Amino acid sequence: MHRSTLHASSLFTAQHSLRWFVAIGLLALLTACGFRLKGQTPLPFQTVYTNIAENSAFGSQLRRVIRATSPNTRFVEEPKEAQVRLTQLSLTRDLEEVSISVEGQVEEYELRVTIVFQLTDAQGHILLQPTTLSTTREIPYDSGALQAKQGEIGSLYVEMQQSLIDRMVRRITSPEVMQAYENADSLPIDESQVQNDDAPVVEDDLDIDDDLLRMPNTTPTSSFY
Repeated sequence: MHRSTLHASSLFTAQHSLRWFVAIGLLALLTACGFRLKGQTPLPFQTVYTNIAENSAFGSQLRRVIRATSPNTRFVEEPKEAQVRLTQLSLTRDLEEVSISVEGQVEEYELRVTIVFQLTDAQGHILLQPTTLSTTREIPYDSGALQAKQGEIGSLYVEMQQSLIDRMVRRITSPEVMQAYENADSLPIDESQVQNDDAPVVEDDLDIDDDLLRMPNTTPTSSFY
């Protein structure tokens, strides 16, 4: 009876150990085949420089999302230290009327944020051509509740900012960009980067300020920069 119990216990231990080794082997195999945790897309480069200011809401959130997506990637403060440069070429914010009543009063506005950016390697090879991303939201206008609407506009701009960041990161981590980095020598070069190695930091971003939240009460189109 004692031998049977001991044999059963040993058999259980052996089976448990076998399952453990099989699980480890499968995990190693999946890792070798490119398996990764959900939400992570490791980039083929380790260092990135961007001219989007780190002390801005947009810049800090962009860095957080890229680090979460590719944990081995870090941002550097000097362009010369980076394997890749993420360059903001332009950023515009607009608030335009899209609906006007028969009395000539604005009934609805459209908020729009557009960013243009590109990705290059240390030698200036263009990994991602200048790319334009835009996001819009519509908001009804109420002249009797301007303060509340200004707060709503601020919340919408924060939401739009996050949407742009998510889309930017999806472009940067796309298979096309990764392939471009591996074959960068065959790509065209951004001559402006070669001639001007020190890219200035862009101070203006999507941070919300009083001017941006000021909602016009007349019909002419208004733009916010």
